[in-house]
Amino acid sequence: MVVQELKEAPSAGQKTVLLFWAPWHEGSAGPMTDLLHALDLSVSSSGVQLARVQAEEVPSVSTQYKVTVVPTFVLLNEAGDIVERMEGIEDASEVTRAVMRLQVAPPPVSKTLDTTTTTSTAQETSAAAEQESDEDRLTKRLDGLIRSSEVMLFMKGVPTAPRCGFSRQIVEMLQEENIPFGSFDILTDETVRQGLKKHSDWPTYPQLYVNGELVGGLDILNEMKEDGGNLREQLGVTATEEAPISVNDRLKKLINQSRVMVFMKGLPSAPKCGFSREIVEILNEEKVAYDAFDIFQDEDVRQELKEYSDWPTYPQLYVAGDLIGGLDIVKEMKEDGSLTDVLAPPS
Repeated sequence: MVVQELKEAPSAGQKTVLLFWAPWHEGSAGPMTDLLHALDLSVSSSGVQLARVQAEEVPSVSTQYKVTVVPTFVLLNEAGDIVERMEGIEDASEVTRAVMRLQVAPPPVSKTLDTTTTTSTAQETSAAAEQESDEDRLTKRLDGLIRSSEVMLFMKGVPTAPRCGFSRQIVEMLQEENIPFGSFDILTDETVRQGLKKHSDWPTYPQLYVNGELVGGLDILNEMKEDGGNLREQLGVTATEEAPISVNDRLKKLINQSRVMVFMKGLPSAPKCGFSREIVEILNEEKVAYDAFDIFQDEDVRQELKEYSDWPTYPQLYVAGDLIGGLDIVKEMKEDGSLTDVLAPPS
C-alpha cells in the first residue's frame, strides 16, 4: 500500500489517514509528508489507507473536513467518521501515536437502519430526549473534570511529557510559579476533546481553568505575565513549595505513561537502529496500542533508565510498569506464543 494523492473524499469501508498539505508550506510538503511515507511501512499490513490532499487545489474536500490550516491530519474510521484531528501539527511522535490508536481501534458499531416510513411525534420526541440525555451526560462529565482540581489544565500529553509546544510552555509557567494543578490529556479522549471546545466556547488547546472557570490558553497567561505581578496571585491560587521531582519518580511516570511502553532509538515511524525497528514491527504485528519514548531526546533518561531497570541496552519494553526485556526476549516470547497474552489488556 502506498501513500495516495486524493482529488475527492475517500470512500467509507477503510480506516484512513488524510494529510492536508500545501506546496508553499515546508512542514507539510516536507517532514510531514516524509512521516506519512514512513508510517506506510508500519501500517500497510493492517489495511490503514494513507493519503495526501493538496488543500487549496481540492477545496471541496478541505471544506468537507473543515480544514483551515496546513498541515492538518484527519483520521477516519471504517464508517468515514472523524475520530481524531490534528491541526498545525509538527510533532511526528504525536501523529505516530494517533495513527497507532487508529490502527488498533475496533470497528464502529453498525447501526440498524429503520426502513419503515413511520415518523410519529412520539418517535421524534423519544429521539430528542435521548439526544438531550447524551448531551447532559457529557456536560456533567466535563463539569466534573473541570472542577476535579482547583487549577485544571486540559493539554496535549501529560505534564511530564507534553505533546505540543503550547502545552509544554503553559506547564513550565505553572511549575515556575509553584502552582499545583491537575491535568487531562485530551489526546486520550476524542469526546472530551471536541466536547470541551463547544462547552467552553474556546477552540484550541491547552485550556486552563481555575475554580471551574475558564481562564484561557497560553496567550492569555502570557498576557497576564506581561502585565506584571505574580501569576498565581492573578489566578487567585496559593503556591505550594514542592520538592523537585526525583529521577526515579520521573522514570516511573514515563514507564507508566502507557500500559505498553517501549524505550527505543528514534520513533516508531522512524526507528534509528535495527533492533528498535524490529521491536516496532513485532508490536505492530500484535496490533497492540503502545507508546514510545526516543531515548536520543533525553540523555538523562537514556543513562538513568539502564541503571533503574538493570538492563544495559535498548530497546526496552514495559507492560503495566514492569520490564519485559529487550528485543531478544520479545522475539522469544513471540515465537513461543506468550507475547500475545502479556500484551493483552486485562479483561
